[in-house]
Amino acid sequence: MTAPGLERLSLNTATTKRWTLPEAVAGCVEAGIGGIGLWRDRVAETGVRRAARLVRDAGLTVTTLCRGGFLTATGPRERAAALADNRRAIEEAAELGTGTLVLVVGGLPEGSRDLPGARTAVQDAIAELAPYAAELGVRLAVEPLHPMFCADRAVVSTLGQALDLAEGFPVEQVGVVVDSYHVWWDPQLAEQIARAGERIAAYQVCDWVTPLPADTLLGRGHVGDGHIDVRALTEAVDTAGYTGWIEVEIFNQAIWDTPGARTLRTVVERHLAHVAPR
Repeated sequence: MTAPGLERLSLNTATTKRWTLPEAVAGCVEAGIGGIGLWRDRVAETGVRRAARLVRDAGLTVTTLCRGGFLTATGPRERAAALADNRRAIEEAAELGTGTLVLVVGGLPEGSRDLPGARTAVQDAIAELAPYAAELGVRLAVEPLHPMFCADRAVVSTLGQALDLAEGFPVEQVGVVVDSYHVWWDPQLAEQIARAGERIAAYQVCDWVTPLPADTLLGRGHVGDGHIDVRALTEAVDTAGYTGWIEVEIFNQAIWDTPGARTLRTVVERHLAHVAPR
């Protein structure tokens, strides 16, 4: 049963990295969290069919599947492999019962400095994938990543860029992800969130903590531990018309090393203190 104030809270399984999928599902039920965002590695360990049944039987909602993407390859063989993997991800999302597949679009191909070319490759790949996703009731959600990840993870760095890409497709086929860690710094953020409106397919939260670790991917913290005004960001997303789940997605070694049940207690406490309406 979902506790008061937690009606929109979802646990992204990256936050409890050491937990298996059955453990994460049980943890959500125990904590009163009704949504769960799944990573494909955890689904693969369990098997898609069993994972879908496990989540369904627990009464949870799969809020997103992470992730598809890495669509910047230009070699014929590499491009075909990327498209095939994304089609599998779309099929997995459909079987798991989520309408949202998060896309981390990919960085520069090895040895390349052609950033415009990489972005064109992403657009072309999404054009091939979006109709297939729509047939299965899945929307592709482009996630802009902080510019420090442009070379190796995502050549789409701002919400504005993500919207420029998404708006080339029907709104029911391609949307965007608003992730606090990746977009909070953007001076055009308020304007772009308002522009996004019904294109917002997923909303993910954590905090930006300093100093950043050597592996900047792991620089996220619990909401309230860093520099992001997550409540103001949430209000902006809600004002734009988003009424969906709020996923907590944290990459942080110390948090991964913390017992999962304790992490979920902190997630719940911080959601009530910094995210849920007062």
